[in-house]
Amino acid sequence: MSAERLNRMGMNRRTLASAAILFLLIPATIWFGMTVLNDRKYYFISLLIIAYALIPFALIFEHRKPQARELVLIAVLAAIGVAGRAAFFMLPQFKPVVAVVILSGVCLGAEAGFLVGTIIGFVSNFFFGQGPWTPWQMFGFGLIGYVSGFLAQRGVLKKTKLALCLFGGFATFFIYGGLINLGSLLMFTAEFSWAALGATYLSGFWFDLIHTIATVTFLFLLSEPLIGKIERVKRKYGLLDPASKP
Repeated sequence: MSAERLNRMGMNRRTLASAAILFLLIPATIWFGMTVLNDRKYYFISLLIIAYALIPFALIFEHRKPQARELVLIAVLAAIGVAGRAAFFMLPQFKPVVAVVILSGVCLGAEAGFLVGTIIGFVSNFFFGQGPWTPWQMFGFGLIGYVSGFLAQRGVLKKTKLALCLFGGFATFFIYGGLINLGSLLMFTAEFSWAALGATYLSGFWFDLIHTIATVTFLFLLSEPLIGKIERVKRKYGLLDPASKP
């Protein structure tokens, strides 16, 4: 079997695994935690989500062993996101997390962005408070990381300041904000209704707007220097190459 065919098969497995985890397994797990476990086992659900995020990331190394330096780079980016969220604790919703997650996905690939996002959501809540909202936040950050990497790998999302800021604003307001508002409704109300969902989105509008402004601001300030540093590290050590599509 040719190397090209093996590569295509690997990409198919990664694509299917990522799609199944993102759109089926994680939502089902969160729903299981809410309905069966009554939102009281959020540590368990959060750890499951991290385990899920490791699966497509591990498939990157299907034909080779991962290098410690690659894992260190993932850990460093996650630490930057956690530290950034903690550093701006006095400014509610004004956090650099989504910006860091997007840049991780764009530079290192969809699977790495997914993993960085879920780790940041989990670890940073040891400072901000763990709760049934943690899996929703991990899902939101991880999904944005994956989508940003997926679009960048296909040339749709460019590494320009304007493109990243536009995408970051959209992703923060509609993807992350949409998930968190839905999660808030399901966590704190006994019955779902469209009227209640609309009220939840309206009540969260200003929080989502501030979060969006923060993401755009940090992408504007950090995108060029952080992308430059990540790319230099990748070239120097031959690290994760997201050029192959998932």
